[in-house]
Amino acid sequence: MLHTMLQDMFHLQLPILEKILRPIIVYICLIVFLRVFGKRELAQLNPFDLVVLLSLSNTVQNAIIGDDNSITGGIIGALALLMINWLLMRLLYKAPKVTAVLEGTKTVLISDGKVDQNALKTETLTHEELISVLNKNGFNNPEDVKLCVLEPNGTFYVEGITPTSEAVHSRELMKELSRLSLEVRELRAALELGRNAEGAS
Repeated sequence: MLHTMLQDMFHLQLPILEKILRPIIVYICLIVFLRVFGKRELAQLNPFDLVVLLSLSNTVQNAIIGDDNSITGGIIGALALLMINWLLMRLLYKAPKVTAVLEGTKTVLISDGKVDQNALKTETLTHEELISVLNKNGFNNPEDVKLCVLEPNGTFYVEGITPTSEAVHSRELMKELSRLSLEVRELRAALELGRNAEGAS
C-alpha cells in the first residue's frame, strides 16, 4: 500500500519535456501580456487590477501543470519557472537595451506641477487615481509635485517641489500675521467684554 501511495505521489504523468515547456511558455506569454496591457496592472490602483492579478494564477494553473498532479511534476514545473526567470534576469542584466524593450519605459505623469493628460490617457489613469497616488505620498495637489513617474514595474516615484527661501520666509510671515490677528481679535473681545461688564455695573 505504501509503495502504491508513493508511486501515485511521485509518478510523472506527463513527459518531462512537456512539464518543462508548459511553465516556460506560460511565463513568456504573461511577460508579453503584462507588457502589452500597460503598467497599471502591476500598480494595482483599484480592486479590479488586484482581481485580475489574483485570477491570473488560477487561470494559467492548468496550462502549467496539465493533467499531472504529482509531486515530481510540481517540482519540475517550479524548477522550470525559476530557471527561465533566472536566465531572463541574467539576460536583462547584461543587455540594458533588451530590458527597455521587455520592461518598457517610465511614464512622466507630472512635471513641475503640470499634469500630462496624454500620459494619463496612455496609461489609462484617471485624475482621481492620480490624486490618490499623490495622497499616499503626502501630497494633495499636483501643483506641489515636481515630478511624478510611473515606473515600468508599476511603482510610482513622486518628488515634491522644494520651496525657495523667499517662499519659506513668506509662508512664515503669513503664519505670524495670522497668529497676531488672532491675538488682536481675542484682545478686542476681552476689552469689549470688560466694557460691557462696567456698563452693567
